[in-house]
Amino acid sequence: MIWIALPIALTYVAACGYLYVRQRDLTYCPQLTRVGVEQTDFSLSQDGVTLRGWVVNPGRRRALIYFGGNAESIQDHRDTFAQWFPNHTAYLVAYRGFGASEGEPSEQALFSDALALFDTVRARHPRAGVDVIGRSLGTGVASHVAGHRPVRRLALVTPFDTLVDVGQQYYPWLPVKLIARERFDSVTYLSRYAGPLLVVQAGRDVVVPPANTRRLIASIGRPAKVLDLPDADHSNVGADPVFRQTLTRFFTRR
Repeated sequence: MIWIALPIALTYVAACGYLYVRQRDLTYCPQLTRVGVEQTDFSLSQDGVTLRGWVVNPGRRRALIYFGGNAESIQDHRDTFAQWFPNHTAYLVAYRGFGASEGEPSEQALFSDALALFDTVRARHPRAGVDVIGRSLGTGVASHVAGHRPVRRLALVTPFDTLVDVGQQYYPWLPVKLIARERFDSVTYLSRYAGPLLVVQAGRDVVVPPANTRRLIASIGRPAKVLDLPDADHSNVGADPVFRQTLTRFFTRR
């Protein structure tokens, strides 16, 4: 019997070790987002690393920061932000290691970069608050910013409670909660945010399970605007006209 159990145990231990060592490679997918430096129009130096991205509608009084999803080419949304938010200057900056940004991604690096970006944008727009949108992985970054900076309004599109819990859904046979270093605990960070909050959940999301979004909503403990799109999935949530209407109205309020 031991000769049967031993290979199984060794395989399990090897799988745990692989997940622990390679978890950042499994978490971040920057490969499809690469662009040339010459294609960007904004840069920010942070801890010896240059982050790059795009500024849409420059010169507006209000500011909006967008934290995109994993493997998302955020530059493709420039026209959308220009049309949907004509009264905002929008900042779309790639995470380190993504797009034309330098460095290697990690949870703490993304958090530090996001706070530095917020501070830079706030200094550029001192007379108006800074709004923030996060999508998918970016909801974890946006939640951290909202928990540490005075975000005026916050929208989370297809968010999760914690990335660890999402990972546990993907690998139910592995002790993800014990070995994960990239945790993105949005529940904790949102508990520190008291401003207006919009949460968009997609009923057919197979990337961020709807149950994880519902648990985040339940954890908030105060009124939040929730847009439920039962027929939307993770990739097409923005195609619903109700999504645009709700998002633009949310950020035009004072």
